[in-house]
Amino acid sequence: MKRTIFLGAVLAAGLCNAYAQVTPPEIARQQKQEIRHGDPARWYKADRTQKAEMATLRKDINAALREALQACKQAHAGPKSECVRDARATYQDDMANIREIHMASKDLSKTYETSGR
Repeated sequence: MKRTIFLGAVLAAGLCNAYAQVTPPEIARQQKQEIRHGDPARWYKADRTQKAEMATLRKDINAALREALQACKQAHAGPKSECVRDARATYQDDMANIREIHMASKDLSKTYETSGR
């Protein structure tokens, strides 16, 4: 499951490109409240099937797109349209290559597991 969290973070960072991430105040409050309660147990339960892993990856890609579009809203008129275009292009590319991303995340998790971390 750690690979999914890592992969989600990588995807989010890739979508944001050079644009700063801006978290709306209501979301920031909710995040702080969730942090006080600790990590949800579901984060540490491995997806049992490839179908479940792919569903999680789709969620991560969609979340990364939402975060990138939120950051784009903060951009000025010119860069905003370019930002949205880049975010959507990255999303489409990620969804088109979802199987390769999935396999790469599995390879990464194997490397991570064998390194003793």
